[in-house]
Amino acid sequence: MDPVRNPYAPGAGQRPPELAGRGRELDVFDIVLERIARGRPERSLMLTGLRGVGKTVLLNTLRSQAINRLWGSGKIEARPEQSLRRPIAAALHMAVRELAPRHRAPDRIDAFLGVLKAFAQRDTPAGRGVPKLRDRWQPGIDVPAASGRADSGDIEIDLVELLTDAASVASDVGTGVAIFIDEMQDLGPEDVSALCAACHELSQLGAPLIVVGAGLPHLPAVLSAAKSYSERLFRYQRIDRLDRLAADQALCAPAEREDVAYEAKALDLLYEKSGGYPYFVQAYGKATWDHAPRSPITVADVRVAAPEAEAELAVGFFGSRFERATPAEREYMRAMATLSRVEAATDGGGRDDMDAAVPTAEIARALGRKPASLSPARDALIKKGLIYSGERGTVAFTVPHFGRYLRTQPA
Repeated sequence: MDPVRNPYAPGAGQRPPELAGRGRELDVFDIVLERIARGRPERSLMLTGLRGVGKTVLLNTLRSQAINRLWGSGKIEARPEQSLRRPIAAALHMAVRELAPRHRAPDRIDAFLGVLKAFAQRDTPAGRGVPKLRDRWQPGIDVPAASGRADSGDIEIDLVELLTDAASVASDVGTGVAIFIDEMQDLGPEDVSALCAACHELSQLGAPLIVVGAGLPHLPAVLSAAKSYSERLFRYQRIDRLDRLAADQALCAPAEREDVAYEAKALDLLYEKSGGYPYFVQAYGKATWDHAPRSPITVADVRVAAPEAEAELAVGFFGSRFERATPAEREYMRAMATLSRVEAATDGGGRDDMDAAVPTAEIARALGRKPASLSPARDALIKKGLIYSGERGTVAFTVPHFGRYLRTQPA
């Protein structure tokens, strides 16, 4: 098989050649955009799921839908310890620039940009005084910063005012604004609270601005901890592994465009190996294509290619994350891996899917330690995005099949 024609794309956030199994999410978002365009009340959207299920790809696709409807849009990626002010200001700046050519009153755009500039410039941390040159926001906005609007220094008050003004600009041109936030679970508590408050205010006003967030499975708990009403404020959509039909489509549709076919048993083994996780589907598909001598691709081709796909995943997908952990954190995760296999095996179907949550008390018991002494390792792993706590007293891996990988590593 010609490797130049290999259609598969196992990359972080890289759109696969066939976006299979996400039709429902795309249809739901189309309805959300249409309802808002008609002045109907609608909630902002939150996508949750493990790493490797295609949340970022879906987020980018939803943004394309908004752009196709002539909405203003901007996207940011949340980072731990980073204030929301400057990233969301940059995203709104991009969104309003998309709307500006269609606005009849340039003065209204300039007024908003003045508010935006004032909002962003309040990002100086308390006690640091005048920010260094490298920390100053350089947005390319020529208008002077406004005064008395979105510049109080209270992120909750300021964000409500800023997003309300952005929605007003969009309303002037008969469209909306959509802000897309990836890795949303990494926002600080104050920023999450402010974002919830702003979305709440906008929904009450019926303003044409929505937030579309993507994050790990515990994102709903992060939002709920910030505002008790957040569970009613957002529409939550869990993004999971592909079912068999969608996984086959992800493999076969791009291959057919290259006049290549798969034998049924080859597809059986590919689904078994990948577990239906989109990133793994692409990784195994790419390796199998490169090893197959001709069409149709056979089960023997998959068996020959699988070790290469697994070696690549071990280095790039699993290994890079494992290397970020300290020895104490690795010990914690190894105990999780052992216990997650036991938990998954008692799941009812005997399925070893490695996604089972593990009680923290059981981890402490396995390591012969007191739970409190393991809290630093647990908290550090959560901050690094390697594990998450979906329910109180339990933890699980954010990466599919990570437990299986850890059990192959020497202690």
